[in-house]
Amino acid sequence: MLVGIWPFKRKDAKKADLSQQQKLQGIADERDPNLGSGAAETLGRTRSCALRSKAGHWIDHPHGPQKPGKTAPLQLWSPPGCLLHNYQANDISACLERKKIVLVGDSNVRQLYWAIAKKMDLVETQARFLDSEKNQSFRHSDLSFKSHGVNLEFVWDPFLNTSRLRRELIYYNNESAVEQTAIMLVGTGHWFARFIHANPLKKFKDAIDNVVYFMNSTQDHVQEKKIGRERSPNLLLLAPIQDPLYDRLSPARAASITPDKISFMNGFLQQLSAFQNVDIIWSWALMTFSNKHAYEEGGLHVLESVAARRADTLLNLRCNAAHAGAPGQGFPYDRTCCTNYGKPGWLQWLSLFIGICLLPLLTFGVSKGFLKQYRTPSAHILSSMLVLAMVVSLCFYTDRTQIFNKTAKHFTLRSFEAMCGVVLALGVLSIRRSNATIGGKDQQFLSREQSEEWKGWMQFLILIYHYTGGSKVLWLYEIVRVLVASYLFMTGYGHAMFFLQKGDFSLRRAASTLIRLNLLSCLLPYVMRTDYMFYYFAPLVSFWFCIVYLTLFVGRSWNDKRLFLYGKILASATCVQIFHRIPGLLELVFQILKYTCRIHWEAREWRFRLLLDGVIVYVGMIVAVLYLDLTSPKSSRYQFLRSPPRLLNLFASIASLITIAGVWVLTRRSPDKYDYNWWHPYISCLPVLSFVILRNSNRHFRNFYSSIFAWLGRSSLETFTLQYHIWLAADTKGLLSLGLFGRRRFQVDGRLQDFLILTPIFLWISWRVGIATGVITGYLVAGGEQKAKRLPTAAAHARKDSMQLQDLSGKRDDGVKAGLLEEIGGQDDQWVGGKSVGWRGRFLQAWRDDLRVRVGSLLFVLWVLNLTYV
Repeated sequence: MLVGIWPFKRKDAKKADLSQQQKLQGIADERDPNLGSGAAETLGRTRSCALRSKAGHWIDHPHGPQKPGKTAPLQLWSPPGCLLHNYQANDISACLERKKIVLVGDSNVRQLYWAIAKKMDLVETQARFLDSEKNQSFRHSDLSFKSHGVNLEFVWDPFLNTSRLRRELIYYNNESAVEQTAIMLVGTGHWFARFIHANPLKKFKDAIDNVVYFMNSTQDHVQEKKIGRERSPNLLLLAPIQDPLYDRLSPARAASITPDKISFMNGFLQQLSAFQNVDIIWSWALMTFSNKHAYEEGGLHVLESVAARRADTLLNLRCNAAHAGAPGQGFPYDRTCCTNYGKPGWLQWLSLFIGICLLPLLTFGVSKGFLKQYRTPSAHILSSMLVLAMVVSLCFYTDRTQIFNKTAKHFTLRSFEAMCGVVLALGVLSIRRSNATIGGKDQQFLSREQSEEWKGWMQFLILIYHYTGGSKVLWLYEIVRVLVASYLFMTGYGHAMFFLQKGDFSLRRAASTLIRLNLLSCLLPYVMRTDYMFYYFAPLVSFWFCIVYLTLFVGRSWNDKRLFLYGKILASATCVQIFHRIPGLLELVFQILKYTCRIHWEAREWRFRLLLDGVIVYVGMIVAVLYLDLTSPKSSRYQFLRSPPRLLNLFASIASLITIAGVWVLTRRSPDKYDYNWWHPYISCLPVLSFVILRNSNRHFRNFYSSIFAWLGRSSLETFTLQYHIWLAADTKGLLSLGLFGRRRFQVDGRLQDFLILTPIFLWISWRVGIATGVITGYLVAGGEQKAKRLPTAAAHARKDSMQLQDLSGKRDDGVKAGLLEEIGGQDDQWVGGKSVGWRGRFLQAWRDDLRVRVGSLLFVLWVLNLTYV
């Protein structure tokens, strides 16, 4: 039931009565506070829907005169605890195809009609609206509009006494109708106050009672209606009487439309809502309560933006639950009002059971010695698995249940600058000298600490960008695109440096890198019902790792031949571009994956992600080759650059600054994202290389770094992935909120308190998951226990004297195996006289000794889960 208290406002009142507003925002009702009578059964008895019906506020409420060039206010209406989805034509069609919406009432309801029509087809509606404004006879007549299979009808009936209204009410209850009425809304009041001089309030009550008769007039009808409504999600609603802005009314309207009349009418509606379960959308009244900015100049009608949010409220009431229950509908789960997330599947229940029950018991049992060590991994490994499983379970409870609130994002330059200022201050205060420079040594070009610092401050900016909703700001979007290109530059540079220096193209190296990158992003889709490509950064860096690996692996014995090496890099870049630009090739691969593995990836999205940064990775590889030539004592190339004069350093630094400024000026000419995206692949390397030159142009710049940035950089992959569900919400469409803090004058829904509490928790969890994934990766790649230690790759975890694989197959001899068992501290109960006993023993032996078996087993498990997951 949609309930609320209507405040009594006097014409000469200058300030809103806070107690009345509190009553309007949430009255305690003993009845079921959800959607109302039978419809609540179908749409789900959710806490968010109840609160959303009683309360809400404007996130972008103006606090002063509107400045020129600023975004128009009153665009973001926030129901308490959930996100109001902005419905568009495709959404409306998916929900209401072959159904109709009927709106009955006066000019305020007609304004709602135009708002919904614009969502269905903006161009056609604008033309019809202009025609109706020119022809005054259309203003007091019925209107109809059909688009995308949805029929929208407006019935002009300000006194609720036409035969058309009665027919529509009878038709609404006809469940066998070919075109059912999905939504029927009745609203009036102002015409009774202005044009009926003899007892207007009684006539208003009689007119409303005639409508209520069809909602629940007699007990027999109520019972019959409840049975029908439990099977139908269709809605029959009343609109509250809109309290006008009395100071702006014309003298004729002000004389007849008085606060006393409006308050009496809404009081009567309140009684119907409280005692007869009549569904009334009281949140509409809150949109204009003590808010002069919500009205047009005449004071009687609201702005188009307010009418659009009222339309969204109506559509969210009807369609959110239907969307959640429709087959094939999945993420993003950004329709969190008046719905639930559906029942968890068997794999979700299994994941929650393992993470919350099984792994804690196993970890406790092993740590206390209740279980034999050889039967389970060590307590250290189990504790890492427990951390990962608990965090994945936390993601489920924060972003797939109504336990936590979800609030809308709202970008303001002031909040973005404030967050960046705090991060900058922390970074400056944590500047330290690198331990590697003790004894007068100089840090190398793009050292590990420098790279981690680079990742860290970029990750801070990306997190702030996502939290504040900065994607709507073009210049911020361009900066973040350069930051992502910087990550991929380091991907190409770092992997090329490793392969060219170490020459380690073993399966172990490839497996350790790919498992470390994808462990979290492969688990989350099964629990969160998302998609692997949804966490796009892990797939992106994994793809480019494979490209770097294959490029340098082919003809690896000739990698010291620079002409051949550059030719391979050019050939690789050409092949990748051709494969992704020729229509049909990528689609063919994804179709094969769809029918063999039930993998549903969007080719268009992947092509966009990859081609947007299709050059910068190869730039990183070339820089790695140049640096090796410059620093190798065996190389005679570029000797004049090994000890460059100060003048050359100064020239390079000035050129870098000019390049960064020039790119910034050039990108200012882009009118939108689409234009910038065309330029980005070809110019992103310029600011990236310029920054690298500046960062390494001076000895002091190389030898000092920010420890807090480097700390976050070591967990940048985890923060990027986990932000989707435990810091942001609704699959990045909103923000996570504890729901414990009320509204303050300079805040919205206590989001400052939420930010201060949730941010350090989120960063700490990401750090812990980063450690856990490193340990688990080492366990999976090495086939045994590892020291309680986190290193950047699984290869760094293993002990070289007993764990190193001898070849690409990953096999070990018996001596190595004995050393492994001794390290585990257990026994090989399946190994007798050099022979395995039974299929289980043979599999365990193969699992321990052969990396190919472990990798194949993991891929097989993922394939089975894809085939069986619902």
